[in-house]
Amino acid sequence: MAFRTCALAAAALAGCTFFGHAALAQTAECGAIQKTLEERKALVMKANSASTSKKKMTPQEACALFGKMQTNGTQGIKWIEANKEWCQIPESFTEGFKADHQKVIGIKTKICGVAAQAAKMEAQAKAQAANGGGGGGLLGGPGLTGSFKLPQGAL
Repeated sequence: MAFRTCALAAAALAGCTFFGHAALAQTAECGAIQKTLEERKALVMKANSASTSKKKMTPQEACALFGKMQTNGTQGIKWIEANKEWCQIPESFTEGFKADHQKVIGIKTKICGVAAQAAKMEAQAKAQAANGGGGGGLLGGPGLTGSFKLPQGAL
């Protein structure tokens, strides 16, 4: 009985050696997506922590973060499409990844729109302040400008 177990183990090891080269190539190639998935996980964690922390992200920072997530998703989809048969990636994973990517694109579009609006308003405020405006007067007007001369002579 022990001999039979050893024989089966030896046959299994021989099979692993024979087919090992193809399996190692597949494993190495299919493991390449892990870097993309880990990067995505880190980006998602950063977005989640920003929404729960006291220090909020500016619209520009959020736009940049979701831009990185969109780039990551585009790379992931490209890799998945190229390797899904070889790496036997389930269709449910592929569809879920694509759906998540579409959500990221929608959020990025909204956030970057807000960031652009904030930048535009900030630029307008700076331009108005540089031109001497800015609502410094009592009723929001430009206020008093120019010079005022005191009368000459004895008072």
